[in-house]
Amino acid sequence: MGALHDLFHEYGDRVEFLVVYIREAHPDDGWISEGNLAQDIHVYDPTTGEERAEVAQVCAMALDIEMTVLLDGMDDAVASAYGALPDRLYLVGLDGSVAYQGEPGPKGFLPEELEAAIRQELAVRVA
Repeated sequence: MGALHDLFHEYGDRVEFLVVYIREAHPDDGWISEGNLAQDIHVYDPTTGEERAEVAQVCAMALDIEMTVLLDGMDDAVASAYGALPDRLYLVGLDGSVAYQGEPGPKGFLPEELEAAIRQELAVRVA
């Protein structure tokens, strides 16, 4: 999250940054991540909205997320609409359309590409 927080600090006065917590990608009762095991992270796939909110809060605190965190519903509507699993960066332009869609993470999680899109969108705003 370091590079994303850097963007938040640089552009947060002009761009609204939101994190949407979606379905847990690597729950202990699903596809277990070696990285989670190495870091002693144990999360079960929530079955209620309240459980998902609790897991999201723990995640946000563990990652020191400074941005507003929103919660996808148990129907996974946001994740489905945006193809967000396991993670993905988006920029929604002033006109409401998608100005940037990153590739699926973790390999496609490229904050430098998002920054280029932010700069372009802000330049259009000024023009």
